[in-house]
Amino acid sequence: MGHGHHHHPHDHTHDHAHDTPAGNGPLPAALDASVPDSELSPGQLSRRSMLRRTGLLGAGLAGAGVLGGATAAAADSSGSPLGSRTKSNGFLWLAGDHHIHTQYSSDGKYRVIDQVRQGTAHGLDWMVITDHGSETHAKIGVDKVNPDIQEARKVFKDQLVFQGLEWNIPGAEHATVFVHPGSNEVEVLKKFENDYDGSLHPSSSNETNEALAISGLQFLADQVRRRKVDDALMLANHPARNGIDSPHEIRGWRDATSSDRPIAIGMEGAPGHQAAGLPAPKGGAQARGFYGNSPSASSFQAYPADSYRTWGGFDWMTSTVGGLWDSLLAEGKPWWITANSDSHQIYAEPSVIGPDDNFAVNGRHADPVYGDGLSLTQGDYWPGHYSRTHVGADRFSYAAVMDGMRAGRIWVDHGGLISGLDVRIKGSSRWTTLGGALQTKRGDDVELTVEIALANGANWAQFVPKLARVDIIQGDVTGPVRDKDTFTAPTAKVVKSFEVNKSTGTVTLKYKLNKVSTPLYLRLRGTDGKRSAVGVHGAAVDPFGPAIDVVGSADPWQDLWFYSNPIWVLPS
Repeated sequence: MGHGHHHHPHDHTHDHAHDTPAGNGPLPAALDASVPDSELSPGQLSRRSMLRRTGLLGAGLAGAGVLGGATAAAADSSGSPLGSRTKSNGFLWLAGDHHIHTQYSSDGKYRVIDQVRQGTAHGLDWMVITDHGSETHAKIGVDKVNPDIQEARKVFKDQLVFQGLEWNIPGAEHATVFVHPGSNEVEVLKKFENDYDGSLHPSSSNETNEALAISGLQFLADQVRRRKVDDALMLANHPARNGIDSPHEIRGWRDATSSDRPIAIGMEGAPGHQAAGLPAPKGGAQARGFYGNSPSASSFQAYPADSYRTWGGFDWMTSTVGGLWDSLLAEGKPWWITANSDSHQIYAEPSVIGPDDNFAVNGRHADPVYGDGLSLTQGDYWPGHYSRTHVGADRFSYAAVMDGMRAGRIWVDHGGLISGLDVRIKGSSRWTTLGGALQTKRGDDVELTVEIALANGANWAQFVPKLARVDIIQGDVTGPVRDKDTFTAPTAKVVKSFEVNKSTGTVTLKYKLNKVSTPLYLRLRGTDGKRSAVGVHGAAVDPFGPAIDVVGSADPWQDLWFYSNPIWVLPS
């Protein structure tokens, strides 16, 4: 994360009907339009007011799709390697953050309740507490943080709070690992960390490290199969930051478990630490996302030097049209992107770690106390303040969020660039949405419809963002690669760009594909248009992509983007 940390059983089932954590119930009152304002508590009313300002209330949170309107007809994904879950009356688009640190991380500071309170205030619906895997955390922290998470679930009943950890992937970078709440969440996470964390099992052998990582993912899958936990997920964090997540390792994680219920489902399309690039004197003048590194002996040597920087705040693997993400999608297998805060130490926040601190002994830092200055050199924002991951869930529950993530019903944004996104592709009287695979007849016409709710209120930097352009990126599905270290997709390119010439309300965009005869995928991105550059593979591929972020001078609020996960079209 840029804060100095490095990589270096019994079998029984339980009755899930009696192990349902808070949050697996009805829609929270603040989100339920049928509950009048007069019946809300002050906190619930504040949250509803914020949702109204950002356009997220009444925009499909309890209706048909994120923008309301059409009723969904179930998409047919039979025979698809991708799968597609739909709901007849649309989805709840729930904003969240899967990468949050607390005082139980050696480089963290805040209590669990602090992070959950801030995330709730900033409009999130779900959060994952992910303190660092380490010897101290494995011995003490996994157990000690759980009561704090349980308390946060009780206090913030309208918030879904997962327990997870940040896994030191053996021989590679870090990853979020989290499980569905239940009576065995601590047991499973503790055993996983002790047996499979790279900081506890260092090895100089690539083969040993890669095998241990695969075994860890298979362990999680086995815990789900045996019903020790209802579900478990893994997402690779800041994958290009150090160049040590090789393409074949990413493919190995993706394919380590059943394709019907994978554990490793994606990566951070945009890392946290977005305030790190703020120029001096108002900021720390570091690299945005703390992506300021260079290749090392452990790096995958084929990655170019520019891969160690962010591009418009996004990881190079995601931002490059025709790059590594596209090469994964071209195989016709799911691999999703997210965005989050990686919140450790908050920019312009005055607290300090309290007295009598002894992390090694206590497994946690002392509670924070008021300090005497603002930390303008810190690189983080509170959860939800800048980065959001929106998940299409079929109800308000832990299981539904995890199901929506696994299905790829995800879009991400920075700085509140847009308020809502509804993407549907139709053909042969069927349709599907993000993460789905549309089955059509060869030669059918297909149409992509994109509805965008523009920002209709100030973001947390106190201005109303304006969407300037939306790009549609298309690539062919070419099947599995022979070389597992492939990180290019020659057919991927921007096929259509739309200039957005309005600043309020909604925008509807349509893109027609005539007589589709070969498998393909489509994905979206949008920008405020303030910074752009010709893409890595040239203007014919990407004429106006994100520009590489300048180390020491990268104001994140002046360079806003959103990205969607893909939709596949599979003619037969």
